[in-house]
Amino acid sequence: MSSITVIGAGAWGTALAVHAAGLGHDVALWARHPERIGRESPRLPGVTLPAAVRAVSVPPHAACVLVAVPTQNLRAVLAALRPSGPLLLCCKGFEAGTGLLPLEVAAQVLPGVLACVLTGPNFAREIAAGLPAAAVVAGAEASLRATLLGLLAGPTFRLYGNEDAVGAQLGGAAKNVIAIAAGAVTGAGLGENARAALITRGLAEMARLALALGGRAETVSGLSGLGDLVLSCASPTSRNFGLGLALGQGARLEDLLRPDGPVVEGVATAPAILARAGDVDLPVISAVADLLAGRLKLPEAIGRLLSRPLKDE
Repeated sequence: MSSITVIGAGAWGTALAVHAAGLGHDVALWARHPERIGRESPRLPGVTLPAAVRAVSVPPHAACVLVAVPTQNLRAVLAALRPSGPLLLCCKGFEAGTGLLPLEVAAQVLPGVLACVLTGPNFAREIAAGLPAAAVVAGAEASLRATLLGLLAGPTFRLYGNEDAVGAQLGGAAKNVIAIAAGAVTGAGLGENARAALITRGLAEMARLALALGGRAETVSGLSGLGDLVLSCASPTSRNFGLGLALGQGARLEDLLRPDGPVVEGVATAPAILARAGDVDLPVISAVADLLAGRLKLPEAIGRLLSRPLKDE
């Protein structure tokens, strides 16, 4: 048994805490208001926290620290941490303003601290329920990947290591943007053909972007890319797909993003990707960014994609 600290008591952090406790670890779950956390999770109604999970206001020393906060909050949270062990960043996206990926943010804020990222096709509620799933632990240090796999892999949660941290993080970030597009197409009633085409071309954009940023195209075909893309583009349970679905049905973005509501990472990620991508050809991601910014309406965005010059695939 090891001691594990989970930073962030949202749905994903809570699910990871429940999973880690189920493996026999002693788990401290850090929350801004730990007194509000009872044995039933406020973010995952119906999920009971095991006795091995205790809510804390100050993160204790731990063999591993899982950071499960939104990417846009990651810098501030890391700046307040004094980790005694390696970090496993459990967030997806590009930081707005800098265009940095989570591990790049960590390297700036906590230079010298060992870190990997956890990413893949995972819904929090299913992980908390112990349903079968798989994910990727990505990072440059092979020994750290092996340690984290040993700590967190379980009978129903299969973990794979990957040294291509750039490709793995990029897949988890960009799929949120493509999921917004897939939701919008579905909400507008444009059919399954349109959604399939959009997902496929979105995957091609993810591969181009991975190569441009120093990652590998084949990583995007794995769990952290294609796997996460399929999950996020096919279910209203996905926050990004759900937001796109509502936009496609005519809702206004400002009415969908409540300050106290769940974070929809793709909204901030779309412009951040474009700022980082330079001259990489990203028509789907660009269309989503323009749609979210109000520069295009959905019919105009679809028209722009369909009227692009014809070429070989």
